[in-house]
Amino acid sequence: MSELAIHTNGLSKSFKAKQVLSGVDLRIPPGEVFALLGPNGAGKTTTVNILSTLSRPDAGTARVFGHDVVGEAARVRELIGVTGQFSAVDGLLTGRENLAMMAAFTHIPKPEQQARVDELLERFDLAEAGTKVASTYSGGMRRRLDLAMTLIARPRLVFLDEPTTGLDPRSRRTMWDIVDELVGDGVSIFLTTQYLEEADALADRIAMLDNGGIVAEGTPAELKRQMPGGHVRLEFATADDLDRARLLWSDAGAEAAELSLDVPGDGSVDHIRQLLTRLEGEGIEPRHLSIETPSLDDVFFALTGHRPETTPDIETAAGGTAPTDKEIAR
Repeated sequence: MSELAIHTNGLSKSFKAKQVLSGVDLRIPPGEVFALLGPNGAGKTTTVNILSTLSRPDAGTARVFGHDVVGEAARVRELIGVTGQFSAVDGLLTGRENLAMMAAFTHIPKPEQQARVDELLERFDLAEAGTKVASTYSGGMRRRLDLAMTLIARPRLVFLDEPTTGLDPRSRRTMWDIVDELVGDGVSIFLTTQYLEEADALADRIAMLDNGGIVAEGTPAELKRQMPGGHVRLEFATADDLDRARLLWSDAGAEAAELSLDVPGDGSVDHIRQLLTRLEGEGIEPRHLSIETPSLDDVFFALTGHRPETTPDIETAAGGTAPTDKEIAR
């Protein structure tokens, strides 16, 4: 379908005297992973709550696959799934019972419910654990079950709000693989995360949110190219080669102990070709060459003035609330 998965225009929201969102514009095509980054309290969860019909904007519009999130909330909820920061898993029920309960909530025809539950238990590697109460699950297993519950009704768009917070690296990687599979199945993903390497690995496009507005948007590579500081690292076999190479670039930084030279530049094909041609002209052959570019963490810090996970949660401080389990189940 040609309509955007998400389209917002002038989206604004305040809690008491604190404006959390101020004129947010998003245009997200279907079939991609879109990551919304920002410091704690920047408005990420508020944005998810509005787009998933759990909260109403004070101003502006938001549409999901062409449907207004306020005027057509029921239709929007049929198209989406939400895995929030707070798990919807009932620890007193088994994994199978959690999924069966969600299947009943989402009005899957009764003859199809059992097959759908079996399918998701198998897909998320929970078949053996399906008969055990969820309170005995590890953190990674609970998050997989939570996501399986989100997918029970086959949503076209899934909101993953900080989905891997608190998980160990192996469980986080498993969640990344699941996200890749979902996109391969044609599901659109709206991701918020504090882990910038997660956004770099998963997202087709990223928007950075700060002080209520979008301060940058693009692919991970585009955002990193906006930052100065990229360079090509040349490593040499001898100190003599390093000393001669240093004379070619007055702005390069040398590390004598590593016999390396950092030459500022974007690392493009033309730039590499010029470097090698210049070295060849002096009879110098580097032992190794690598391209060093700024990270998303560098971009984030430059745009917001702070690192992720280090700022107070101004959404909560301003009176915002996270969705409840019952709201997510809805």
